[in-house]
Amino acid sequence: MSKEKQLKSIGRLLEIMDDLREKCPWDKKQTFESLKPLTIEETFELADAISENNIEEIKNELGDLLLHIIFYSCIASESNKFDISDVADSISEKLIYRHPHVYNKTEKINEKEVKLNWEMLKLEDGRKSVLEGVPKSLPSILKSMRIQQKASNVGFDWSDQGKVKNKILEELKELSDELEIGDNKKIEDEFGDLIFSVINFGRYIGINPDSALEKTNNKFIKRFMFIENKMKSESKSFQNSSLDELNKYWELSKLKF
Repeated sequence: MSKEKQLKSIGRLLEIMDDLREKCPWDKKQTFESLKPLTIEETFELADAISENNIEEIKNELGDLLLHIIFYSCIASESNKFDISDVADSISEKLIYRHPHVYNKTEKINEKEVKLNWEMLKLEDGRKSVLEGVPKSLPSILKSMRIQQKASNVGFDWSDQGKVKNKILEELKELSDELEIGDNKKIEDEFGDLIFSVINFGRYIGINPDSALEKTNNKFIKRFMFIENKMKSESKSFQNSSLDELNKYWELSKLKF
């Protein structure tokens, strides 16, 4: 697709947005705050489409997110704060600044050096910490991943896989010790440390912990619903089934899913 056609399509969307802000009672009343939860929802819908590798839905959800970017920019332009061109210029300038190996024709560098440069340039922009840019409202698993990735980008990482696995065993032992003592606050602390270590191991071996957990969630749902349907077909229920019977149903579900 030509750049001209792409720009024409964006221009059409901008015109539609102007029409909606002028003529639609719902669109007229929207603000940054009212759009925020909807934007978060659209982001998760895009994540679902990516997880399912549904190309048509990925396209549709990207369109929804693009609409939100245009929507925010349109609202801001009405009070002369910024418009979509300012948004595009801002990210363009940032990308050029943070890719000197591309735009300043410096010597070739590898991916690890690119990540290190990226974090160092952020610090030059005024950030006090490499971790400062991690959103506070990010879901905990994703936040752990980003914290660990950013620390790794500047060289703060494990030297080999064995040490990462041993850290999980160490944290599990510490949790077991605190369970024996019974101090709930320390139990919670050690449980958090264990989860953090498992997430770190996933990152280290190239597995996205959030995606892996979501696949396990979906697998459990399918297996559990299989059990429910199987029990229903046999006129059984959880109330009148023994644990051994439930385990047999579970093993059957594992053959299915």
